[in-house]
Amino acid sequence: MVYVRQHNLAALRAYRYAGVDKSLVSRYVLKPFYTHVVIKCFPMSMAPNAITLTGFCFVVINFLTLLWYNPTLDQDCPPWVYLSWALGLFLYQTFDAVDGAQARRTRQSGPLGELFDHGVDACNTALEVLIFAGATNLGQSWLTVLTLFASALTFYVQTWDEYYTQTLTLGIISGPVEGILTLCAVYATTAIKGGASFWHKPMLATLGVPTSVSRFLPASLCNLPFTSWYIIYGAFVLLFSTLSSILNVMHVRRQRNLDIYRPLLGLLPAAAMWVLVFVYLHLRPLVRERHLVPFVMYVGLINAYSVGQMIIAHLVKKEFPYRNVLLLPLLVGVVDGVCGSRAYLGLWGGVCCLGVGMVGKCIRLRLCFARWGWRWGFMGVLCSTSSPPSAITWTSGACPSNTLLSRARQLNQQKPSRRRSSILPV
Repeated sequence: MVYVRQHNLAALRAYRYAGVDKSLVSRYVLKPFYTHVVIKCFPMSMAPNAITLTGFCFVVINFLTLLWYNPTLDQDCPPWVYLSWALGLFLYQTFDAVDGAQARRTRQSGPLGELFDHGVDACNTALEVLIFAGATNLGQSWLTVLTLFASALTFYVQTWDEYYTQTLTLGIISGPVEGILTLCAVYATTAIKGGASFWHKPMLATLGVPTSVSRFLPASLCNLPFTSWYIIYGAFVLLFSTLSSILNVMHVRRQRNLDIYRPLLGLLPAAAMWVLVFVYLHLRPLVRERHLVPFVMYVGLINAYSVGQMIIAHLVKKEFPYRNVLLLPLLVGVVDGVCGSRAYLGLWGGVCCLGVGMVGKCIRLRLCFARWGWRWGFMGVLCSTSSPPSAITWTSGACPSNTLLSRARQLNQQKPSRRRSSILPV
């Protein structure tokens, strides 16, 4: 669990959100749509976090539909299922984009809104990987694992970039905008083509590339299906985005006369996690072939927890968080696999995977509810309803000097018997 001590609360008053969105689609298409159409559909009484959570519910519904029709990620679904996935993901993107505008309308802008928003986005990453795997029939295979690797690592590196540069930067082509729209197009195309089996056809021949062009390519390359080309494309995007973030962080640190190499240590937790993931799946092929869905959810929770730690550290100006308690079950699984489960610990891979997944989910839910309670208790802002603007004590532009600390002291006086009463969970 991540806690914020009272002496860190004052740093929240000085926090100011900084973001740069270079996407042309966002600037000329989506933002006008959000501003002139979508935002007017939400009442002033609806809190920004409620909008974010409602949008995430569409993704959860998509995931439940996946479990019903395609739990093994390798079966065709009815066309309407894929269309519902496209619609649900687009609604999630829309709701996730307008929560900030709603916060400004209701004067509820604050740092914990960013924490909640990014936390939901991190949880969505793993679910969307599974939905994409079901929409393209990747199955419980290494292709699904590689897709999760690219998606989760990109999100981690982007948050790492924001921590050190103090600015959220979205390029001309970014995952939250063009990436999500691409997935919506994939789901819609799957519905139109009659099933996910379409993506296993040779891409060049299906697209009608002339033989005069394809003959110059190796036969193995010409016969690659859409799914293999997607992995190749994802590898280039991952490499480009990671190098861009690293160079951006080093450039900003150099301008501030700070050590440009120390931030690279922040990438080690992600590297350690993925080494453990690949080793564990290699040692336990049963998990990869039969129980990959709960394992992907568990890995997604590890990544979401790391992202949450970085965001909290970013908000209160704490040191970079290198530890992640959710890695311990995975480490135990790797040690068990190396030693031989039957001869030593006696743990069955599938049961172990499901168990640590449930533990991770409980920890993540506790973190979310703690954030929810903190926001309600110390900021005077409800998560599901919106107070009138005159009743809000923390706005985007000002915060009373001692509001947070006085609320903390009041709560501590009400609960003097708590062992950690001076430590506030977030």
